Amino acid sequence: MKPLRKAVLPVAGLGTRFLPATKATAKEMLPVVDKPLIQYAIEEARAAGIEQFCLITGRGKTAIVEHFDIAFELEAVLRERGKTEAMALLEGTQLEPGAIVTVRQQEPLGLGHAIWCARAFIGEDPFAILLPDDLILGETPCVAQLAAVYRETGGNVVAVQDVPREHTNRYGILDIGADDGRLAEVKGLVEKPAPEVAPSTLSIIGRYVLRPEVIAHLSRFERGAGGEVQLTDAMAKMIGKLPFHGLRFEGKRFDCGDKVGFLEAQIAFALKRPELAPKVREFLRHYCPA
Repeated sequence: MKPLRKAVLPVAGLGTRFLPATKATAKEMLPVVDKPLIQYAIEEARAAGIEQFCLITGRGKTAIVEHFDIAFELEAVLRERGKTEAMALLEGTQLEPGAIVTVRQQEPLGLGHAIWCARAFIGEDPFAILLPDDLILGETPCVAQLAAVYRETGGNVVAVQDVPREHTNRYGILDIGADDGRLAEVKGLVEKPAPEVAPSTLSIIGRYVLRPEVIAHLSRFERGAGGEVQLTDAMAKMIGKLPFHGLRFEGKRFDCGDKVGFLEAQIAFALKRPELAPKVREFLRHYCPA
């Protein structure tokens, strides 16, 4: 079984739900407290032992790559002024040379198409997928939890959580077999089913560890829900051929592609910071009196 060393991060979206903020700024560069969403995703992957990253980009996304580059002028000024604390904050933004590659998704044909664009990077290796819009707060990074299941089973594993039945038409939904309350065997996958026909309420969120065999299915460019190449449909074709599980991960997921979810993440992550939490609790009392 090959070790998990690669991650693909689709970041080509337009971020229309956050206009006008995202008119000239990539939505993945929107900060939660003081770090952009993309940095949280990269740090989560690195904590799982991942060393190589492929960003699936589009027009106007150059700031994402520059964020992980060396900022010579900024660092020179900080050193000259003795700003050691500020220098330390930049450490998480500097990766080994060659650790990040970018691939342009020239047409918005869906998540499955975005992953197919990374086929040369993936090669014959297992890989993680992280959607930066999904920000997860927990003791153990979500991808590390998935990586442990991959090492245990040798197959595909996706992060899942229960959603209200009326929301099943927003997600990829699992049809499950054996289920121990933590790890559920995947018998089937349905992309955005209507609530009345959804096989369960267990939905896939933006964390995956997949075997490279999925690329062969994506290469057929079969269109699914919304007329797009759906990753869920390609994953479904591997069921029965490779082990496939859904993991009820430990942690809290915030949908930062949604304004309310983004605002909630700001509060939750700020409250986890010892230097910020008391002041945040203090000002919250003014808006939410007991």
